[in-house]
Amino acid sequence: MKSLQKPPGKKTSNIFLPLFPYVFLLILSGILAVNYYVEQKIAGRTLPVKVHSAPLYSYPMFQYSYEPYITAKAAIVMDDATKRIMYTKNPTLRLSTASTAKIMTTLVAVEHFKEDDELTIMRDTYEGTVVGFPVGEKVRFGDLLYAMLLPSGNDAAYTIAENYPGGIEAFVASMNEKAKQFRLDNTHFADPAGLEDDGSFATVIDLARLCSEAMKSHLFARIVSTKEKVFTTNTGRTYDIVNINRLLGTNGVIGIKTGQTMGAGEVLTTAKVENGRRFIIVVMQSSDRFGDTQSLLNLISNNIISYTPQVPEPLP
Repeated sequence: MKSLQKPPGKKTSNIFLPLFPYVFLLILSGILAVNYYVEQKIAGRTLPVKVHSAPLYSYPMFQYSYEPYITAKAAIVMDDATKRIMYTKNPTLRLSTASTAKIMTTLVAVEHFKEDDELTIMRDTYEGTVVGFPVGEKVRFGDLLYAMLLPSGNDAAYTIAENYPGGIEAFVASMNEKAKQFRLDNTHFADPAGLEDDGSFATVIDLARLCSEAMKSHLFARIVSTKEKVFTTNTGRTYDIVNINRLLGTNGVIGIKTGQTMGAGEVLTTAKVENGRRFIIVVMQSSDRFGDTQSLLNLISNNIISYTPQVPEPLP
C-alpha cells in the first residue's frame, strides 16, 4: 500500500505567497512617494520666460478682393513697408525690363556722381528715345537724371555710363553687382538704357523690390515725381523735358518709370500712396500699361484695411 505523505522537500514551497500583496503595496507606495517628491520639486521651480521684443507691424489687406482684368503678362501689387504681395500674376516669369532698367542706372550713378558734376556728351547717335544733346555739350549730372527718367532719354543714360570709370562695360557690371546686393536673383542688365531685350530682364517681384530700393533715395523720388523740368547747359541751350507717365499726380501716384520696346511690350512701374501707405505696382509685357495700372490702382483705392497681430495673453 502506497503512502499518502508528501515528500519532505515540498512541504513549505508556497509559504511566501500570502506576503506578495504586502510586498507589492510597499513597492507601489515607494514609487508614488518618489513621484510626488519630483512633482513638488518641478512645481516649485520658476522657469525663465523668454520675452520677444520683435515689433508688430500693421499689414494691409483688401477689404474686398476681386480679380482685375489686365492685358499684362505679369503684374504685381506690393506694400512697400512690409513687402507683402497684395496681388500677383506670373510673379516668377522673366520678362524684358525695357527702360525700367534706368531705375538701376540711377542707383549705380548716384553712388559715383554728384548732382552738380558736369558730364560730357560723347556721341550724338543713340537708338530709341533721345533728348538730342550735341556732341561735346556738358550737362549737369542731376539734369541728365531728369532727362533719363522723365522722357526716358537713352542718350542721357548712355552719357552717364560713358562718363563712369571704365565706361559702359564697367557701369553695366556695377548694375548687375547691385542687383546681387539687392538679392534680385532673376534680374540681369545688358545695357544702361534697357534696349537689349534678350539681355535685360527681370520678374515683377524683382522689379517691385528694385522700385522699393530706389524710392529710398530722396533724389530719385523727387525726380520721378516731377512732371516737367527746364534746364540750361554750358552752351546756353535750354531743354524743356516732360514726364511721359500720364498717371503721375492722379489717384495718389507719385512715380516711378515707364518702359517700352518691341520685345518687352509696354512696361510700367508705379508708386501710389493710399491711407498713408506706399504701394508698388508693376505691369510687364502689357498692351495697355496705363489701363492695366489704372485697374490695379482701382483695386487699392478705398479698399485697404490694416491688420495688426495681437500679442498673446500670458498663460496663468
